[in-house]
Amino acid sequence: MNSLQSFLAVKPACGLGGGARLRPSRVSACLATPTPTPTPPTSAPAARPRELSAASRAVVEDEARYIVGTYNRSRVVLVAGRGCKLYDADGREYLDMAAGIAVNALGHADPDWVATVAAQAGTLVHASNVQYTVPQVALAKRLVEASFADRAFFANTGTEANEAAIKFARKYQRVARPDGDAPTEFMSFTNCFHGRTMGSLALTSKVQYREPFAPVMPGATFAEYGNLEEAKKVIQSGKIAAVFVEPVQGEGGIHSATKEFLQGLRDACDEAGALLVFDEVQCGLGRTGYLWAHEAYGVVPDMMTLAKPLAGGLPIGVVLVTEKVASAIKYGDHGTTFGGGPLVCQAALTTLDKIQKPGFLEGVAKKGENFKQLLSTKLSGNSHVKEIRGFGLIVGIELDVLAGPLVDACLDAGVIVLTAGKGNVVRLVPPLIISEKELEQAAEVIRDCLPALDASTS
Repeated sequence: MNSLQSFLAVKPACGLGGGARLRPSRVSACLATPTPTPTPPTSAPAARPRELSAASRAVVEDEARYIVGTYNRSRVVLVAGRGCKLYDADGREYLDMAAGIAVNALGHADPDWVATVAAQAGTLVHASNVQYTVPQVALAKRLVEASFADRAFFANTGTEANEAAIKFARKYQRVARPDGDAPTEFMSFTNCFHGRTMGSLALTSKVQYREPFAPVMPGATFAEYGNLEEAKKVIQSGKIAAVFVEPVQGEGGIHSATKEFLQGLRDACDEAGALLVFDEVQCGLGRTGYLWAHEAYGVVPDMMTLAKPLAGGLPIGVVLVTEKVASAIKYGDHGTTFGGGPLVCQAALTTLDKIQKPGFLEGVAKKGENFKQLLSTKLSGNSHVKEIRGFGLIVGIELDVLAGPLVDACLDAGVIVLTAGKGNVVRLVPPLIISEKELEQAAEVIRDCLPALDASTS
């Protein structure tokens, strides 16, 4: 019996330890790091890729023929998941340290989540926002009661949530300054990622994402992440409608802000009349060991955008706003066909039920701290490892070379990891239910695969 045949008998690892709440330690704001210089390949033989079956090769070939080529995919065809494990079409098992890019907070096929989705699918999947639906209102109430916010707006993705926040900021400024002198520009930061649609793309710092589609939305300024004085100068210009910032950057390389930085942004925005928007699409909803990442800093935004993990794997996006912002938005100012549908909102309610259970967030914080210590111990002494950093279960391993060979070697060894930053950071964002034993397995595989970096650079 192979791994795929037996996975149905494997129960998801969901036990969490209780105990006193562990507060993750503060981390200094990380400024931009230089791009590692790739070493030209030598004649050293590369690691032999896994052989794909004929059935898997057919999927790969059909993808190349029928799907727009926007993704450089790993050579693995996934067909099933359970807990923190994934299974490919050829029967191989993988430890999922990526969680669909920080989406599958409850892992795969959580029984309660599956039951919720099945029941709601058999009741009501979609109704437009021309009518009321019970799950949408219930989810809005839960999110408001669990946060700083007074109201919620539902979308389908993180980039849509940020687009809505851009529109809300401009409308707020227009209402607040009816004399016609309303600021319309935005500020974000180096290493940031806010999405790929035209407004959120304009606020995303990676040039290679923006240049092919120029001109994007004008009026975006980038300041150095963590550099409060530079940011204050931009905000004090009076041109900024809103500042977008990730309390913990994911795509940018796992950089954490400091309380001083976020509080300074809050103060500068208040003084200038600008809005402060926290993008917690990747770092929010328990990922850091706090329900919301900004809770660790004691700084409150005017708006917060959410998406990835909220519906447990189904597409959802949310903007949470204060009444100050909401009061500027009127009927017809924004809308969505699918946002806040009953199926995804009911799934999100079950996801919140799990994450808000007593002890869950404490378990995430504890596992995150232990995992970083484990990585520091097991990877110590390797010349390529420059820093291990993170917050809860969003962890990065910064290397002095590109991380691709290590990521490929880990995949061949049965562990799925991601890259981040300038390609030199291994990003680890596993399901929040992951066990200590599984984290130890991941650390050991990463350690054992480090020689792949030498093979690619020697």
